[in-house]
Amino acid sequence: MLIDIGVNLSSHRFRDDRRAVLQNALDAGVEKLVLTGTSISESKETIDICNVFSHDFPNMLHATVGIHPHNADQFTRTASEKMYDLAGEDAVVAIGETGLDFYRNLATPKDQQESFIGHIELAKKIGLPLFLHERDAATRQLEILSDYREHISKAVIHCFTGDRATLHKYLDMDLYIGITGWICDMRRGCDLQAMVADIPINRLMIETDAPYLLPQNMIFKPKNKRNEPSFLPWIAKKIAIHRLESVNEIIDKTSENAKVFFGIE
Repeated sequence: MLIDIGVNLSSHRFRDDRRAVLQNALDAGVEKLVLTGTSISESKETIDICNVFSHDFPNMLHATVGIHPHNADQFTRTASEKMYDLAGEDAVVAIGETGLDFYRNLATPKDQQESFIGHIELAKKIGLPLFLHERDAATRQLEILSDYREHISKAVIHCFTGDRATLHKYLDMDLYIGITGWICDMRRGCDLQAMVADIPINRLMIETDAPYLLPQNMIFKPKNKRNEPSFLPWIAKKIAIHRLESVNEIIDKTSENAKVFFGIE
C-alpha cells in the first residue's frame, strides 16, 4: 500500500476527472491520499471532495486545513476561527499547509510569520500534526519551530528541497521529511538524491504534490504534463536507488509512517 501525503486535488487541473484520477491511483497501488488545504476556500473544498467521494472510495481521502504562506495575508482571527471549525471535520488529519517562503515572498515576511505562529497555536489547541512548507526561510522557520517545539505533537516538512545542514536541523527536532518528484529531476534534484539516505527510514514519507512536480524518471510522461497520485511509485523507485532499502521496503515503511503520523487506518 502506498500513501500520498500531499495532493492538490482541488486544483482546477483535476476539475473534470477527479473520479478517474482516484481510480488510477488505486490501480497503481496508491490507496490513501492526503489532500492539501492552502486557503480557507481550498481547505473547505478539499473536505468537500473527501465527502463527495467517500462512498465510492471509502477511507481513501483525508485532508489538511491551512493557509499557504503565499496566502498569509488572508490569515486573520476570523480565518483562524474558520480553520478551527473546519478542523473538526472527520476528514481532517493535519493543520497546514503553513510555514515560510522567502523565495517568492508573495506575502510579506511579517504576515507569513504571524500566520505560521497562528497555525502552530491552532495545531497545539486541537492536537493535530503540522503540514509544513519552507523555501529559502530555514533559519527563521527553525527559530519559530524551536520556540514552539514542545507544544507540537508532530510535524512534516513537505516537499523538502533544502540543503544537508537544514535537513539535519529538521531531523534533530524529530520532524518528518516529505519527498516529492523533485528528487527525480536530473538537474534540480541532484542534491536531494545525494542526501536522501541521511533521512532515517522512520522519518521518511513520500508525496506527489500533484498536479505539480511530475516525476522526470517516468518512461512515458503524460502529454498534459500533469502529475497524478498514480505516479507516486516512480518517486519511491527513485528514492530506492539512493538508499539501502528496496522499493517495497520504502513503500511499506513510508506508508506505515504516514498512518502513524496522520492517525489514519
